[in-house]
Amino acid sequence: MNMLYNSDSFTVVQFDVPAEQDAGAPGAPSRGGYEIVDKFARKEIFIEGALAEGFKLGVQALIETTPTEEALDEFIGRYVPLMQQPLVLH
Repeated sequence: MNMLYNSDSFTVVQFDVPAEQDAGAPGAPSRGGYEIVDKFARKEIFIEGALAEGFKLGVQALIETTPTEEALDEFIGRYVPLMQQPLVLH
């Protein structure tokens, strides 16, 4: 777990889950994804696979332009319509 971004509006955490290793399969790929939390709407989403890869590439392209917090929040805000899970503290 690695916190990548934290603003007044959003938090983004990266999860990297090692794949189960077979005795005869060295170097199996890891899997994981990103948890995105909308602090105002109190909702979250966990993205993985192709959606997570698209998110990663979009953030990398944005980082190359030295973005403002507002620009990062605007990009992350594109994922808000996908959020269905209410934020629950435990």
